[in-house]
Amino acid sequence: MVAVMMVITLIPGIFDSLTNTAGRGVYARVGGHDVTTADVDRTAQQMARQQRLPAEFVSFVRPQAANQLVTKYALIAEARRLRLQATDEEVRNFLHQGQFAEALFPKGEFVGQANYENFVQENFSMGIAQFEDLVKEQLLISKLIAMVQGNVTVPESAVKEDYLKQNLKVKFAYAVLTTEEMMKQVKVTDTELKAFYDKHKKEYVNSIPEKRKARYIAISASNIPGVNVSDDDIRQYYNQHADQYKIPERVHVRHILVKTPTPGAGAKVDQKAVDAAKAKAEGLLQQLQTGGNFEELAKKNSDDPGSAAKGGELPSFQHGAMVPEFEQAAFALQNKGQLSGLVKSQFGYHIIQLIDKQAAHTKSLDEVKADINPIVKQQKGSKAADELARTLEAQAKTQGLDKAAAARNLQVQTSDYFSNTDSLPGLGQAPDFMQAAFSAKPKSPPQLARTTNGYAVFEIVDSQPAKTPTFEEAKERVEKEFRNEQAQSMLDRKTQELSERAKVLHDLKKAASEQDAQLKTSDLVTQQSQVPDIGPMNGPASVAFTLGKNQISGPVSTGRNGVVLQVLDLQEPSAEEFAKNKDVARERTLEQKRGQNFQLYASNLIQTMEKDGRIKYNKEEQQSGRLPAGS
Repeated sequence: MVAVMMVITLIPGIFDSLTNTAGRGVYARVGGHDVTTADVDRTAQQMARQQRLPAEFVSFVRPQAANQLVTKYALIAEARRLRLQATDEEVRNFLHQGQFAEALFPKGEFVGQANYENFVQENFSMGIAQFEDLVKEQLLISKLIAMVQGNVTVPESAVKEDYLKQNLKVKFAYAVLTTEEMMKQVKVTDTELKAFYDKHKKEYVNSIPEKRKARYIAISASNIPGVNVSDDDIRQYYNQHADQYKIPERVHVRHILVKTPTPGAGAKVDQKAVDAAKAKAEGLLQQLQTGGNFEELAKKNSDDPGSAAKGGELPSFQHGAMVPEFEQAAFALQNKGQLSGLVKSQFGYHIIQLIDKQAAHTKSLDEVKADINPIVKQQKGSKAADELARTLEAQAKTQGLDKAAAARNLQVQTSDYFSNTDSLPGLGQAPDFMQAAFSAKPKSPPQLARTTNGYAVFEIVDSQPAKTPTFEEAKERVEKEFRNEQAQSMLDRKTQELSERAKVLHDLKKAASEQDAQLKTSDLVTQQSQVPDIGPMNGPASVAFTLGKNQISGPVSTGRNGVVLQVLDLQEPSAEEFAKNKDVARERTLEQKRGQNFQLYASNLIQTMEKDGRIKYNKEEQQSGRLPAGS
């Protein structure tokens, strides 16, 4: 009954059940999933942090964040429509073997539940259940990608063309003009700035965002007083999570590998080479059986580059980690130092020596007590914080915020005016709080909102609507933008003039001297290279790979610099190099084609879902000023 009442209570605030369109606080509904404005804000803030952008640039990445979330949930909806599934077992396998394996399972050993929860909180600001749901969603998308890309092929001619293009090497002279030099030449007057402000006035409309002032009580799960963990609490948790403490049988071994040749054309095997490898392995085994030093022989003779330098030592492993023949022989060893015979696998002949062996067992309560204590404490703290927050909210609504706080020796904090991207004392970056704070009416009764570390009971005491700055208020920003525009315009013009002059003279060096441009020379580079003052050669400067020897390019903009190139030398890869690298080249071209196909698939999916109503946008949220308009 409680669950049903919650649904009935929440729906009118989020969706209009008659029109089935997204309502306040929701940016879009995608296949039945609500992408909230808070979701978009949170993702934009994460993207800005990852790109190391200042806080004021968050608004510029919001459209990208919104599109990313809409695309994600469109793909998930489509995967489910196609009856694709991601199981709990697949999540466990991903965590054990995927990109987080080194952090969560170093050397194959689980770091423990407390460290797992800390890792998730520190890196993703969420709980375990939410994180594992996120992993499940990504696995679902991966399955859809694999299905879409499964039948992609590329012809041999496309592979060769792509290889030649990617591995062509050029050496060139280049003249560089910089924005910094142009900036020094920009002259500014108040008349020009005022004209610039008037011309771009639409861009300044409501650029001073809405701000609010709040009073709040911060409640953190980590510092709730009186949260104690008893031995019974720990024992109960241990009994409920016994499976987590089961340690499978593991072995720690070193090995020597003598590789055998892979089958050639027509799956033919070079039997002479196989026999030679076996003879070498037998000789090494004989040396070991008569007292030879395993580590020294492994360093000198093993064909496994990952372990040879370590004397053949491998990380300890459990069943299922190695190829069957190797695993069976390794687990058959019983005594430390014991040698296997020759073990044949798909890789060649192995000789294995046991370093240590660990029987399957369950860790005792005493062994894991220290790991369990912080988990239980956090759980009890969260529960206590939840109960306290809801009690405080109820009391604050009837008695006021100050009396509710005083009754429990808590502090009421009063903020300065803040925008929805600011960080508040005791709350930090708290998108859920910000969504609630900017949805609440000023002077309305106190209410509860989640924060990153707990809760806040708050009331909005005042608000300042978004406003358009006067010229004087915006003057600093106007001057900066005017200077940037003038410097960029000057850079573009002078780079164009430099290119034209160099072509007339057939001499880049002389033209650069006339224009006071720096002249430099590159090494032989490919499109994967980086060149000083230019950056990656797969960007605008890739024009160098389309020019003939001694040809001069048009103007090239690399962001902060303007560049003109003159090719000095060209080196094409040989037919022998292509033949040697053909398999890798094919995979690269195939991967590129797969990516292009999936981008097209995702784009068409979005268009289809928008057309048939499975994606609906909330225009009020898009145009509210919190997000740039457009979908």
